[in-house]
Amino acid sequence: MKEPSPISIDDAMAQTSNFDAIIDVRSPLEFALDHAPGAINLPVLDNDERVIVGTTNAQVSAFDAKRQGAAMVARNIGNIIAGPLADKPADWRPLVYCWRGGNRSASLATVLARVGWQTHVLDGGYRAYRRWVIAQINKLAPAQSFHVVAGRTGSGKSRILQRLAARGAQVLDLEALANHRGSVLGLMPDDVQPSQKRFESLLANALGGFDPAQPVFVESESRKIGKVQIPDALILAMRGATCSVIELPTVLRARFLTQDYPHFLRQPASLVTQLDRLRVLHGNDRIDTWREMAAQADWEALVAALLTEHYDPAYDKSMGKNYVLLDQARVLSAHDADADVQLVFDRLADQLLTG
Repeated sequence: MKEPSPISIDDAMAQTSNFDAIIDVRSPLEFALDHAPGAINLPVLDNDERVIVGTTNAQVSAFDAKRQGAAMVARNIGNIIAGPLADKPADWRPLVYCWRGGNRSASLATVLARVGWQTHVLDGGYRAYRRWVIAQINKLAPAQSFHVVAGRTGSGKSRILQRLAARGAQVLDLEALANHRGSVLGLMPDDVQPSQKRFESLLANALGGFDPAQPVFVESESRKIGKVQIPDALILAMRGATCSVIELPTVLRARFLTQDYPHFLRQPASLVTQLDRLRVLHGNDRIDTWREMAAQADWEALVAALLTEHYDPAYDKSMGKNYVLLDQARVLSAHDADADVQLVFDRLADQLLTG
């Protein structure tokens, strides 16, 4: 093949296994924001080079920008061929894309094809992929047989979902995809959430792997999980789905959360900062009481107070408003405040599977 072959997004996503590599030639910043499943980043212009070319185009001329960019792209393609692709065999088959299927992808794809590799270029580039993601969510979300696992904060819904997945059930773990626990204390330590576009890419990929004839267990999330938002088609499908409600005693929930948020116990200053964000909702007296509990390291009492005074009222109000089949939900409960919470989660997961 002397020239790269264009391929539509639908054909490309239907036959990703036919490609030995999916190459995103955009800058590292563009790649980090979102990219196609399984793609690797081999930029023909890095972050700084892309800014330089754009500035030249705006301040000098399009011709000078193209000449400047061509030199950079040529050097980078040489480094790519001699570096990451140096060991690729003659029958290696890459798919290449950039922002819109234009100059950046064509520059690398043309060289790859002239080398002799059977090379395809994604028609429309990342923009076509982005439209495909939105279409996939809108098509696949309403087709799933969702089963919502509800329950107040600390009921172990995420842990139960993990156990369901380990037992072979279909699970959509939205908090894992969003890298967030879904509350004011929810951001994972030393980590960041994905962009909205990246979150939606992960969603589309997850939904595409489900069998619509089998239930998909999902937690009773609100529309927003930290900084990302669940797309309309998915949240509507969830809110109309069958529900099961997990009920645990407050003391058991407090003990579990104390174990589940050890980073706050190791860094009480971070916890106090988070609590201060709730002053507008609860007033100075209540927040100061909570802060004093933190200062005294009275963790289970603090968590129990947060549950009964902040999380539970908000959760009950949201659930009653948004999940239309909640009043018909099956209730799964544990009443022993001294029970081993991990064993409780195992039992509840088994009960969910038995219907």
